[in-house]
Amino acid sequence: MTDIQAAYYTGNKTFSVETKSSVEPGADEVEIDVAYCGICGTDLHVYLGHMDQRIGNHRVIGHEMSGVVSAIGSNVSNVAVGDHVVVRPLDACGECPACQRGYQHVCQNLDFLGLDTDGAFQEKWTVPSHTIHTLPKSLPLEHAALIEPVAVACHDVRRGRVQPGEDVLVIGGGPIGMLVAMAAKNAGGNVTVSEINTHRLAMAEKLGISTVNPAETDAAKTILEQTNSKGADVIFEVSGTQPGVDLMTAAAATRGRVVMVAIHANKAEVDLFQFFWKEIEMLGARVYEPADYDEAIELVANGGIDAKELITSIQSLGDIGDAFAELSGNPTAMKTLIKCSGVTS
Repeated sequence: MTDIQAAYYTGNKTFSVETKSSVEPGADEVEIDVAYCGICGTDLHVYLGHMDQRIGNHRVIGHEMSGVVSAIGSNVSNVAVGDHVVVRPLDACGECPACQRGYQHVCQNLDFLGLDTDGAFQEKWTVPSHTIHTLPKSLPLEHAALIEPVAVACHDVRRGRVQPGEDVLVIGGGPIGMLVAMAAKNAGGNVTVSEINTHRLAMAEKLGISTVNPAETDAAKTILEQTNSKGADVIFEVSGTQPGVDLMTAAAATRGRVVMVAIHANKAEVDLFQFFWKEIEMLGARVYEPADYDEAIELVANGGIDAKELITSIQSLGDIGDAFAELSGNPTAMKTLIKCSGVTS
């Protein structure tokens, strides 16, 4: 064991960077020198105190990470010391009905690493070996820190069964919405992002994605005009808002597919008549499966997802509190990374 620095969430929008002993890997575990860890929307919910009942007030959070393997357990054969890796932060029970049916990613007793256990905002992180995915060493580790959210987007697009030439509407242009749009475009979709934030609209257009601003125009009417009155074949609701839910049914094509990506904390009103009238199909999409990680690694490595364009800030572990405060109050930011150790690409 060695002494390392770790950033603990301590409640009330605060972090404490403390010295702790690293955790030696057990027989089926891997120790990673964490290079970068991104701040995601769930982390911001933790910071704002929305998840204190689940995680308490002394936990290392973080899961959107990249790093280098520094030690392995005696039973580990899928990775080696020195490998560049990311972690798929899901630890399923293997016994519940969901797991028995092959849906371990939505295990009924799922532990999410970095929430239900200590996470990656520390210099070294020890995790189960089955969560590891190896990276090509040519992929910069700061770009690799986006693979977890890219895997979310890949899972969403796979759930939506996006086909080449289909018209796709992404409602909400935040970090996940933008990645969904990029993944859908990579799958061959004709993608439009609906968003009211002008900075995000500009970023989408810079990435070659069409946009509509529902604060300035009738977004459903615009989508119908763009598609010769057909509507969008696939709609991703990523806004988590009532106007977004209203738009998803109004803009859907006959037999369109709606993928619910956003977490709606409150029950939304849904126009079920439109589901009946147009035979709309609704699909839930939660986290990711191993195949989504493999696709995400390929997309980021080959430039199908422009990771560099989405990274708006890199901060040190010691400045994590300031990074969270800045991100929570900055509607133009996309992805902030925390540099957790001295590991570099």
